[in-house]
Amino acid sequence: MKVRWVHGVFAALLAAGMVACSGDDMPAPLLSVDSVGATSINLESLGKVVATYPLDPLSADEAASLAFLREGEQMAQGVFLSSKGRWAIPIFRNIADSEATHSAAIKVLLDRYQQADPLAGLSDGTFKTSAFQSLYDSLVATSQVSLIEALTVGLEIEELGIRDIIAQKENVDNPDILKVYDNLHAASRNHLRAFMKTLVLQGGSYVPKYIPQSEFNAIVSGA
Repeated sequence: MKVRWVHGVFAALLAAGMVACSGDDMPAPLLSVDSVGATSINLESLGKVVATYPLDPLSADEAASLAFLREGEQMAQGVFLSSKGRWAIPIFRNIADSEATHSAAIKVLLDRYQQADPLAGLSDGTFKTSAFQSLYDSLVATSQVSLIEALTVGLEIEELGIRDIIAQKENVDNPDILKVYDNLHAASRNHLRAFMKTLVLQGGSYVPKYIPQSEFNAIVSGA
C-alpha cells in the first residue's frame, strides 16, 4: 500500500495506519516526529506490531532487500553524524538519531527472519557493500565543505531513500516488511521536507536528482 499524504503530520500518520487506536492493550504510535521534522520509529511498538503478522517464507529478493536497506539506513545515519560534528544546528543531530531507529527497525526484521546482519562486526563508517562505502565516503567529504553542502547532501540522501524504498517494495510481499517500509517512506518524506526548509532558511536552493520534480514539490509543500 502506498501512503497518500495529506496536510498535517497527524493526519498523514493516521492515514498510513501509524497511529494506534486508544486502549490500554494497543501499542504506541510507530512514528514520532520532533520539532525539526526528525521522524523516529518506536522499536518497542514495532516489535509488538510485526509479531502480529504471520512469519511467511522469505524470498531471496526480500532477503536482499532487507540487507540493502540495512546498509542504506546505516549509511544515512553515519553521514548525518559526521555533519553533526561539523555544523552546530539541531537538524543533523536529530535526524541522525532518527536514522538510528530506522536502521534498527530493519535489524528487527533481519532477526525475525534469522538473516545475517551485513553490518555485523563492522566499525562505524564501514560497510560490507563497496557501493555504500564509496557513497558514504563521498557524501561525508562533501558535507564538510559548507553548511549548504551538508544540507544538500541531506536532501540527496532522503531522495535516495524515497526512491529506493519504492523500488524495493516492488520485490516484497510479506506484510510485516511492507509495514516497516511504509514507515521508512513516511520518515524519509518528513526528513526531505525538513532539510529543504532548513536549506531555504540558509539561503540555498535545490533541484532534485533522484525523484521527479513534481513528486519533490508535492513532498516539500506538505501534500
